Amino acid sequence: MNRSQLKWLLVSIGFSVLVLAIVLYFTVDETTVDYLRRVNQLYIIAAALLHILSLVFWSLRIQKMSGSLGFRVRFSHCMNLVLANMLVAAVTPSQAGGEPVRIHELYRAGVPVGDATAVVIMERVLDGIILGALGVFSVLFLGNYWRGLTTGVSGMGVLLGVAWVAITLFVLFFVYSVKNPDYLKRALKWGSRWIDRRWHLKRLEHLLEAIDREVDNFSNALARFVGHGKVGLFWGVVFSVLFWLSEFVIASLLLMGLGQPPHLIESFVVQIVVAIIMMLPLTPGSSGIAELSATSFYSLFVPSSIVGVFVLLWRLILYYLNIVLGLLPGLVIVRREVMARARRHR
Repeated sequence: MNRSQLKWLLVSIGFSVLVLAIVLYFTVDETTVDYLRRVNQLYIIAAALLHILSLVFWSLRIQKMSGSLGFRVRFSHCMNLVLANMLVAAVTPSQAGGEPVRIHELYRAGVPVGDATAVVIMERVLDGIILGALGVFSVLFLGNYWRGLTTGVSGMGVLLGVAWVAITLFVLFFVYSVKNPDYLKRALKWGSRWIDRRWHLKRLEHLLEAIDREVDNFSNALARFVGHGKVGLFWGVVFSVLFWLSEFVIASLLLMGLGQPPHLIESFVVQIVVAIIMMLPLTPGSSGIAELSATSFYSLFVPSSIVGVFVLLWRLILYYLNIVLGLLPGLVIVRREVMARARRHR
């Protein structure tokens, strides 16, 4: 991790700690101590283990999707890149900022850049489709809960709408670019030239040639997914569903650990909303945004004296634990790259 990334990690953690402190200040009261005395630590441990299991599902998704394209990537390597990805996602806007790490590590495992990019982008597309489908399901079949949650929090309905529009546009752009790779090339080249006019990119022509080459590789890899990689897409969907369901159940386990009902339906709806909001590139690692949105929604059916503690535990598992788990794999990757660079300059 370089100095700039360390700076943003500290900013992300600092912002999260500040918001959590404010939430706790306004929610902790004399009854909070009584709730804490009845905490069942087994549920808290189970929630942490379930989060680790969800990362295993993510690793298996990458392994199976890569394997369907003809590349054998060890599970240990997939797990390592997922953990390193979680650390990078904590210092980039939204929690969807670790894609370059996953692409790079797949490349290091022998997967060409175009194929690695196809795997990683297909992951994000599957996430968008599944979250969108779950969101539609919640609107159509959980209408009363949905209306109660979205009308109870000022401005969240608008933010959710913006998030869904962004995901829908991304999926539509992806589908169109699959059928029209030349359009994707023109869009990327236009973006590169626009950046060049403002920041004067070095070796612009080399970059444009690389865009041509990698878009062709990417299109070929996607064609292979549709043709020979259908098994990978199937497993991608299966492990994506398992990943998101595991992540959503964590909140209910924490509520049970705090002596509350699991509120499965309500928590399911809230988790969909929060997951979509956290994909918006608003703050590093979605710090602050996640805490505020979760507090706002869960305060509708969780006692105010304990909602702050619940959000604290929730972020400890889904954010701070990611940083801890990602430190060692991140350091291993940095050490490997430094040694490889030193060997090249001998």
